[in-house]
Amino acid sequence: MARGQSQAQACKVLGVSVMTFHRWRKQEAARGRQANGTVAEFAAHAEDRDGAPPVPTRIDELRLENERLRRIVTDLLLEKMKIEEKLALRSSGGSGLPRRGEVQS
Repeated sequence: MARGQSQAQACKVLGVSVMTFHRWRKQEAARGRQANGTVAEFAAHAEDRDGAPPVPTRIDELRLENERLRRIVTDLLLEKMKIEEKLALRSSGGSGLPRRGEVQS
C-alpha cells in the first residue's frame, strides 16, 4: 500500500480478503494498537500473536469436518458406482444368477 497499491491489490498479494484485513484492523484497534498499519503488518500480527501458536478457530474446525465429510461422500459414491456396475453386468446376463423376484427355470 505504501507503493500506491489499493487495499484490494495488497490483500490479494498476501492471499487474504479485504474483509479479513478490516477485521484485523478492528481487532488491533480493540487491543489499543494503532489501527492504520499496512496490510503486511496486520498479516504478520495475525500469524504471530504474542509468540503463541495459533488457536484453532471454529472456522478451522468446520473446514476439517467438511474435508472429512467430503471424503466420506466420495467413498460412498465409489461404493455406489461399484454396485451399479455389478447390477449392470448381472442384468446383461453376465452372471447367470436370477435377479431379485425372478424365478429360475
